[in-house]
Amino acid sequence: MNEKNAKYRFLLVQAFEIPGKSKYYASRANLPKEEALRNYKDISHLLEDVDWEIHLGGVPQYGDWAVENREEFAYAASARLPAVREAAESGKYNGIILLGGGEPGFLESREICRKNNVVVTSCGFSQMHIATMLGNKFSVIDFAEPHNMYYYNLVVQHRFDRRCASIRNIGYYHPRPGYDGEPDLTQENIKALNGEHSDAVERAVEEAESALKEDGAEVLTFGCSGMFWLQPFLQKRLSELGWEVPVLEGYSCSIMLAKMMVDMGINASGITFPGDRPKKSPRRVLF
Repeated sequence: MNEKNAKYRFLLVQAFEIPGKSKYYASRANLPKEEALRNYKDISHLLEDVDWEIHLGGVPQYGDWAVENREEFAYAASARLPAVREAAESGKYNGIILLGGGEPGFLESREICRKNNVVVTSCGFSQMHIATMLGNKFSVIDFAEPHNMYYYNLVVQHRFDRRCASIRNIGYYHPRPGYDGEPDLTQENIKALNGEHSDAVERAVEEAESALKEDGAEVLTFGCSGMFWLQPFLQKRLSELGWEVPVLEGYSCSIMLAKMMVDMGINASGITFPGDRPKKSPRRVLF
């Protein structure tokens, strides 16, 4: 769809862009947008009524690998925000979808975009809100210990610490310094798509069942966006095992939440994200 008067005019912004000469990842620059967007086949039906573009995000200063820890997420946020500001001020979009499970720069993006009447959604935020509509508690299927603890902070930041049962680690890492050639999630994705045995799928099923049996989870979500491809495989396997539970992933949740906000004509509160000189404001901030 490519209509100037489309109801939904969204820019999807990657969390970061890998430099073109990285030894860890291939750049997605110069690819058609459908190829640049991960897992496009799983979410294409949600974009059929959307005039959308993708921005590859900024190149963070920490190095040429994917983010996993707090320091790297801070660099990624700083690199992404100029693209968000430019898009919000352009008048071309009424929604911005922040790709990436760790949602670097999300709160700052909401502050920027509210001033321009552009809605912003992100993966963790959207999954958590939708998950708590579907069950009492959710668990997060994630990877890499530093990412687990970074995501723990996101759960607390979004005030879902009483609704999150657990974060479960399936034991993978991004290709990055210290990487010694062990299987990574991209390789596991290829195996699964080819109908081959995937250890990542098996580990996700094992941790998901443990979350349901032992932790009190009733809904399952994912942490890193590099794991979102697992959603259809995990949903299918759990259903075959008799578990009637929703398995969510961040791209779908973010797109649908943005559509809802546009449809309702709502955006973030001006009290939560005040401008520089608000016309009205509370005299104090209470907890």
